[in-house]
Order: sequence, then structure tokens, then C-alpha cells
Amino acid sequence: MKIFENINDFYTRQQTDFSSENRGLSPKHGHFNVFERKYCSNNNSTYSRRDFYKVSLVIGEGKLFYADKWILIDRPALMFSNPLIPYSWEATSEQQDGYYCLFTEEFIQSSERNDSLADSPLFRIGDNKIFFLDDKKVEEISTIYRKMIEEINSEYTHKYDILRNYLHLIIHEAMKMQAPNNESFQGSASERISSLFMELLERQFPIDIPEHTLNMRSANDFARQLSVHVNHLNRTVKKITGKTTSEHISERITKEACALLNHTDMTVSEIAFGLGFEHPSYFNNFFKKNIGFSPGSLRNHNKQT
Repeated sequence: MKIFENINDFYTRQQTDFSSENRGLSPKHGHFNVFERKYCSNNNSTYSRRDFYKVSLVIGEGKLFYADKWILIDRPALMFSNPLIPYSWEATSEQQDGYYCLFTEEFIQSSERNDSLADSPLFRIGDNKIFFLDDKKVEEISTIYRKMIEEINSEYTHKYDILRNYLHLIIHEAMKMQAPNNESFQGSASERISSLFMELLERQFPIDIPEHTLNMRSANDFARQLSVHVNHLNRTVKKITGKTTSEHISERITKEACALLNHTDMTVSEIAFGLGFEHPSYFNNFFKKNIGFSPGSLRNHNKQT
């Protein structure tokens, strides 16, 4: 079972023809579009990874589900999603307002990936993706989205350059709301190695069985990929994070296993294979060691609650 939605799937879910909504931007330069949420035909989405970025101003109540947690959105919020982080959205209020824009890697892929925006909530793994807004900030962000809609419907030749700038402006507004210590990452050599390990670990997920299964499951696998000695990697990660490399790997595999058990109908055997276990019994032992009970018990418990 695939847990992946591409941009064509998104337009199908919204009962909108993709080609008619491309607004003339060529495939070479990527895709960008902007919508008002109140006109969405479907404000709910299933748990999946996307192949596009999305920045939403959400006005309306709902629940945002990540792999192992959910967040109640009970007041206006600015939300960021990228292709690395799977999620689902469940609207809990009838009225859903606000705006969102979606775009592909090609649209945003230029020098901004190498400057301050590389440290923004759009790209960084593990950073805050949700920013609750007061009335003043809601009006400021709404104004930018209204300008986006006006611009995308214009005939101006360079309108996508303007739209890219509006997008940057929203991202920078979120960055100003982040903690002061979220600056561009420089750090020591140890910090860089640890950061690269964490990013490399996260980029393996979510798995998309059977097309995508887990390849790196040991400290040695990551050390080879990073071209460092495994002992050096282990010491560095432990020093910077307080946890061993193996602990990080086990925690992330466990997190993904819980997500697959909770949000898909894959069998335990399929999940075990996708996560790199040679036999389901090995996966059962691993899961019991880290969670305290079997994968089947977790799934049955969640079905009953």
C-alpha cells in the first residue's frame, strides 16, 4: 500500500483539473498555485507523504496528525509541510477559511536553498512547522495571500518572480516568530557530522512499500555514507545529542513502525520487510523491546479506542 500523494493526486482529490490550474508555468520552472481554503472540495487528507511543498494559513479547527502525535489546531495558524514529512489533516469545524499555496521543488530550487531560507521551517527537519497567530498577524499574512491570488490571475510576464517573493515574505514572517537561537547553522565539525547524520536518518522516511524500503539500519551504514569511521560517528553523535547512533536509529524505526501500524492497512509482515527486517519475528522482538508490546497489540488497541 502506498502512502504517497503527488501533485496530480492532489488535484484529483480536490476535483480540479491539474492542467487547467497550472497557470502557464512551464515544467522546467516548476509548479506554483494558490487557493482560498473555503473553496476546497475536500478539507480532509489521508496520512501520506507529498511530492510538493505547501504553506497554509488555517482558519478553522482541526487535527494535524504526524507519525507519532497529533496537534490540535484551535486558532489561526500558519502551517508548513514539505516532501520529507508525512501528515494528515482532519477538519473538526464546519467552517474552514484561510489560504494555502503549493509548489514543487523546481519552483523554489535556486539560490534560496543555500541562503537563510535553508534554515527556514520550509526545509529544516525537526523544526517547528506550526505557528499560531494573533489577529494582527492573521491580517498581515492574509494580505500577502490576497496579493498572491491577484498576481497569479494577472497577465504580467514575470508574475512568478513576484509570487516567489511573496512566498519568501511569508517564510520570513515565520522565521521571525522562531526562537532567537534558530540561526543559520555553522557549528563545529562534531556538530556538522551529528547534524548530517540526523538529516540522513530522517531522509529515509517515510518508507513507501514496496517501492521504497529501508536501506540504512546500522551505525556502519551511516558511517560509510558519511565517509567517517563508525567509532568517530558514534562518539560524535553521543557527545552532541546525548544519545547513541543506535538509539537514534531504533527510535526512528519505531516511530515509523507506529505510523504504519496506525495509518495503513499493511500487514505486520509487510511492515517488517519495509523496515529492513529479514523475518517478522525479528521485527516483533524489536518492537516489543522498544514499545513494550507487540505490533499486533498496538494496532488492535488503536482500533478499539
